[in-house]
Amino acid sequence: MLEKTNIDKTNAWPFIEAKKLLKDKKKSIEKKGKIILQTGYGPSGLPHIGTFGEVARTSMMVNALDHLIDIPKEIITFSDDMDGLRKVPDNVPNQELLNKNLHKPLTSIPDPFKKYKSYGEHNNEMLKKFLNRFSFKYNFKSSTILYKSGFFNSALQNILQNYQGIMDIIIPTLGKDRQKTYSPFLPICPETGVVLEIPVLEIIKDKSKIVFDNNGKKIETSILDGNCKLQWKVDWAMRWYALDVDFEMYGKDLIESAIISSKIIKLLGKNNPSGFAYELFLDEKGEKISKSKGNGITIDQWLKYASPESLSLFMYQNPKRAKKLYEEIVPKAVDEYLEFIEKGKTQNELEKLMNPVWHVHNGKIPKEKIIMSFSMLLNLVETSNADNKELLWKFVKKYKKDISEKDHPIFDKLIEYAIKFFNDVIKKQKKYKKPNSSEKKSLEALIKSLDKCNEKMLPEEIQTLIYSTGKENGYSDNLRNWFKLIYEVVFGSENGPRMGFFISFFGVNETKQLIRNKLK
Repeated sequence: MLEKTNIDKTNAWPFIEAKKLLKDKKKSIEKKGKIILQTGYGPSGLPHIGTFGEVARTSMMVNALDHLIDIPKEIITFSDDMDGLRKVPDNVPNQELLNKNLHKPLTSIPDPFKKYKSYGEHNNEMLKKFLNRFSFKYNFKSSTILYKSGFFNSALQNILQNYQGIMDIIIPTLGKDRQKTYSPFLPICPETGVVLEIPVLEIIKDKSKIVFDNNGKKIETSILDGNCKLQWKVDWAMRWYALDVDFEMYGKDLIESAIISSKIIKLLGKNNPSGFAYELFLDEKGEKISKSKGNGITIDQWLKYASPESLSLFMYQNPKRAKKLYEEIVPKAVDEYLEFIEKGKTQNELEKLMNPVWHVHNGKIPKEKIIMSFSMLLNLVETSNADNKELLWKFVKKYKKDISEKDHPIFDKLIEYAIKFFNDVIKKQKKYKKPNSSEKKSLEALIKSLDKCNEKMLPEEIQTLIYSTGKENGYSDNLRNWFKLIYEVVFGSENGPRMGFFISFFGVNETKQLIRNKLK
């Protein structure tokens, strides 16, 4: 059990938001003896890393809630799979098939991957498969199933009864042209199966029906059992109402939608959930990550090069700050993860509650001793020419004789990731500098300086020796350029490992030979 004083003092955002939720929804929670948290997914494109982020962050909040209140908690992962397909994503096969089925509900469109009954089902299964890899506890709900089963019927009838009030909320937020055509209800065309965005001519409250004009033909249809779906903002409010949601986080681009949906649910007779608006993920160019574009790093790419825990850490940190998400940020995220594990070993309880890794591991920070950083390991992959895990372990053990794979499962997996990341990403970016005569002379002086080293020298002592060599060979005014020269010549990059530590680990003679080879 955590000390109450430490829980009160911590400013870790999952605890802050959990406390806010318990305060905002106190009556609702007490009444049903349960907390319901919702995450949303639009399956018009393949799940991307931002979708995972929402579930991961909500799960971190549930972990915080577990230490604050002893009642059941449920995460609903809701898929808006009855939405009409508005445009064909760039990153899926059989584009022509999807083009033929534009504006139909996602669950009525054939699967372009030919694995499932529909495109919507395929994307739903991809999402579930991924979430299950992280052992998230969630309850998946399909919009199609809830509409067609009648689960939403009473909420839909409530919306029909409050039709004018809802129109009064939404119409002022729309442009003049859109005001003329807007309707909260989107009928599914009985002839084409298309989701129709057309004005409603008449509502028949006592029969739960609407009348609309479909190309000059007046059609009367029920709003129940999946014959209609709702426009986005009304649909969101309806979900909150029908599922009795207490909390939902969403991207900052949906803040305006959340305000409107909050007004609608209050009109229906309930209060809106407690909310949390997070910043968006950007690709390398600073553009918003999109399911349809498939830009930014994918879930599978991250997990090819780094652990699920490092991805969870990335999601934990600074949720209200926009973050770029591309391959090159992976090593930094992994190193931060390793650093937080090390810090956790000497921290008191309050400090641990502030440690992101505590939230990543649900309060159980790993105790494994970290051998080296991921960045350092990447350099070792290159310099040792080790192209498989066994070889690299052999190399590591040469200098760290007291370690074993069994006692270092995190590092063991880290080696696999490092080999893949180096070969797939870093190798392509390497640009080795050809030193001029003056630079070559300075690096030859470094080789001579390393003759003074022995196996007993500490990394800090070797680092001091390298500093001195740089000062004596033309870099006394700018030691940064001295190290930049070493990195560009030896590692093919402007940045690199702390050289004292690298040499201590890699070996003095091996390092001298490495530099000689680069000077040839």
